[in-house]
Amino acid sequence: MRAALAAALALAAALGTAPDAAHAAAPPPAPQAPPVKQPVAVGYGGAVASVDADASAAGIEVLRSGGNAVDAAVATAAALGVTEPYSAGVGGGGYLVYYDAKRRRVSTLDGRETAPLSAGPDLFLGADGRPLPADEAATSGLSVGTPGTPATWEAALDAWGSRPLADVLAPAEHLAREGFTVDATFRQQTADNRDRFAAFPASARLFLPGGEPPAVGSTFTNPDLAHTYALLAAQGAGAVYRGALGRDIVRTVRRPPVDPRARRVVRPGDLTARDLAAYAVKRQAPVRVSYRGLDVYGMAPSSSGGTTVGEALNILEGRDLARLDERDYLHRFLEASRLAFADRNRWVGDPAFEDVPTAGLLDQRFADSRACLIRDGAALASPVPPGDPAAPAGCPPAAGPAAPTPYEGESTTHLTVADRWGNVVAYTLTIQQTGGSGITVPGRGFLLNNELTDFSFTPVDPATHDPNLPGPGKRPRSSMAPTVVLHCGRPVLALGSPGGATIITTVVQTLLGHLDRGLPLVDAIAAPRASQRNAARTDLEPGLWDSPLRARLEALGHSFRPVAEIGAATGVQRLPDGRWLAAAERVRRGGGSAMVVRPAGTAPPRTPGG
Repeated sequence: MRAALAAALALAAALGTAPDAAHAAAPPPAPQAPPVKQPVAVGYGGAVASVDADASAAGIEVLRSGGNAVDAAVATAAALGVTEPYSAGVGGGGYLVYYDAKRRRVSTLDGRETAPLSAGPDLFLGADGRPLPADEAATSGLSVGTPGTPATWEAALDAWGSRPLADVLAPAEHLAREGFTVDATFRQQTADNRDRFAAFPASARLFLPGGEPPAVGSTFTNPDLAHTYALLAAQGAGAVYRGALGRDIVRTVRRPPVDPRARRVVRPGDLTARDLAAYAVKRQAPVRVSYRGLDVYGMAPSSSGGTTVGEALNILEGRDLARLDERDYLHRFLEASRLAFADRNRWVGDPAFEDVPTAGLLDQRFADSRACLIRDGAALASPVPPGDPAAPAGCPPAAGPAAPTPYEGESTTHLTVADRWGNVVAYTLTIQQTGGSGITVPGRGFLLNNELTDFSFTPVDPATHDPNLPGPGKRPRSSMAPTVVLHCGRPVLALGSPGGATIITTVVQTLLGHLDRGLPLVDAIAAPRASQRNAARTDLEPGLWDSPLRARLEALGHSFRPVAEIGAATGVQRLPDGRWLAAAERVRRGGGSAMVVRPAGTAPPRTPGG
């Protein structure tokens, strides 16, 4: 840690700005041994749940030293940029939902990446007018949006944090410099990207030492990223949006540094310094629905997460899911998801460019008009046509063209944090697919996103307007769904997940498992998942694929395809006695990491809410 701090001070001196005295005098101490992963933890003083033990430990250290939930969330996110670089980092974006315990208010930050100001609806069309091949679009400068993550960290700390950016980046800077232990998941994700990374010298040097993925059990260091964090600590997010770091990002996007021996076609992008300077995080009101007497808050568009989770819950509100057997419960869940996705695909885009009927999508009358299409004895056939939120009366028959769900990258990460004062953060961040664009910014230690591939390449249905086509400065539609649940203005739980469009179904299914089916939060997270997104077939994890339930659902007309896993959720829960429970995956993505400041059994603090 002394070495990391000395480097930060030296860089600050060179830049003419030094970290404050508190940061210099009391850097957060580093763990002496790698933290152990556990899927559930209960105790006092606050909680952190993420996919990675080093990242959760970074957040816990900030909480332990007096920081609040926002401070800890940024520290955890920065550490995930080190240990989960294929899912998140400086080169990406995300969405943050914050519950303020003092004001009993939920606020959100939209830190989604944006398209260059030069982008038009033909962004991903070739000279022949046809869509580019998916891999050619994904592994390119063309797919890189203006990163939103650094601005999100700064905006969150400015609005609700208690520590400066330099303080909360210190654990991640140390982790990048000193390294972490490679696990099987990290090695496999590297191997899956081997051909892409090999095409870019900076990516190959960092992730393929000696030409091979790093061995399980080895120590992976990223000194370039440590320097990047030190620069952000000294200059703030302005280093990206108005400074040298941003100039390096622009240069890399416009002239991707490709190995001359590579046979891959890598298209340049058109990101400019003007795009970076124009970027702004959007602080906006959350969306809210009432479910079983609870208030469920989520992200408003540009993400479709909040509206689609909310609509699905509204559709299910009229049935007592606790009394249904497992087959009928899953049937109702799948049908509600199918209908909500039909409406999401037709209506949701960036509200700065599109007339998104957010209130209509979340209106209970509209949900009731969709719920009445669900039959107990037979599944609907996908794709289901969308409904019209402007005309929710009655039970109209399905009519009009359906918009299928386009591909959405599945490599994202989610963290959930609570502090001793009762503040809560649910934060989902991403660089899009596993490994993002595959392009590492030379000398900076992080991958660039390929988030613009979340746009529709062409209209998903030529007969209707597609709200998710590219546009200048437009945010691509997302499915990220960080969610906070309150009762009478106080937190009950918060959760979220990675997984592209499956994020929405993961969040809904986890909420139903806990709130309706009575599962403990960690068991609701671990339960085998299904994901229906208005497609002909429903994705099914092995726990359901190999279950007799599959045949019983097939008898209703459901069709399935097997997938290895869906999502990787984390959550925190406020227990009636004032303790916090943190919960994460038991198995998915190698298992998650739940931690609390003081485990149950230790003396609770004297401060209220501890």
